Amino acid sequence: MTTKVEKSIQVDVPVTTAYNQWTQFEDFPHFMGGVKEVRQLGDDRMHWVAEIGGVKREWDAAVLEQVPDQKVAWAATSGATNAGAVRFQPAGPNSTIVYLELEYEPEGLVEQVGDKLGIVGRQAESDLERFKRLIEDQGYASGAWRGSVNEHLDVGTPTTGDAYGSHGDKGKAGVSGKAVAAGVAAVAGVAAAAAAATSGSREQETRPVEQPEGVVQPQEVTVVEQPPPDAVVRDDVLVPESDPEGYTATSSTEGVERGVRPDGDDPMIGGGSR
Repeated sequence: MTTKVEKSIQVDVPVTTAYNQWTQFEDFPHFMGGVKEVRQLGDDRMHWVAEIGGVKREWDAAVLEQVPDQKVAWAATSGATNAGAVRFQPAGPNSTIVYLELEYEPEGLVEQVGDKLGIVGRQAESDLERFKRLIEDQGYASGAWRGSVNEHLDVGTPTTGDAYGSHGDKGKAGVSGKAVAAGVAAVAGVAAAAAAATSGSREQETRPVEQPEGVVQPQEVTVVEQPPPDAVVRDDVLVPESDPEGYTATSSTEGVERGVRPDGDDPMIGGGSR
C-alpha cells in the first residue's frame, strides 16, 4: 500500500533562483529534516541517507526528467521505495510557487504507524518552509546545474510503480534493532501526546466490565491488626460509663451500674421518658 503527499509553498525569489538552489542536491540536508546525506553519483543519479523517527534508510535514486526552471522528477532504483516530482511555477517577477508530489511505500511497523499519524506529510511541509527561509535569507542560489534530463519526454509525476529497482528491497540497508526500537518509542510518544490532547475534550463514558460466566469475583477482606505475640492482653479493666443526665450512679465492683432516678423509677424497665 502506497501513500501520496502533496505540498506547495510560495517563495519570494525569481523562479530561476528557486530552481537553481533545488538542483544543488548535496545541499538538501541544510533544509530537509532527517536527511543526513545526498551524494551525487552523476548528472542523473544520487545516493540518499536519511534517518526519521530513529530509523535509518538508504536508497539510490535516478532523475527521470529534469527541465530547467520547470521540473525535477525522480524514482528510487534501490532501497526505500519512493518517487515523485517537484515543479516550479512563476508567481510574478520575484516570486515562485514550489509544488512537491511524493509517493512512497511505508515498510515495517514503525513506518506504518508513522504513516497513519501523517509524519511524512508534516515533514515535507516543514522542509518546504525551511527551503523558503534558506533561499529568501540568501537571496541567491548557492550553485546551479542548468543541464536537462529527458527534457522532451514528459514522464508526468512518477509513482512507486516507476521505482522498479527498489521493490522487494524493503530498505534493509542501515536498519538496526536499536534504531527500530527508538523509532517505535518516538511514534508511541506522538500517539500518546495526541491521545492526551483529545481526551480532555470529551466526557469519558464509564461502563461496567462484563465478566465471563463462571468467573467468581474476589471478595474484599478486611484485615484487622493483631497484637504482637509477646503482648499481654488484659480483660479486667472496666471502662466507667457516663451517667445519664439527671441521674446518679453508685460505684460497684460488679460491673457497670444502671442509672437510677431520684424517685426510684428505673428508665431501663419502662418507667418515665427522656
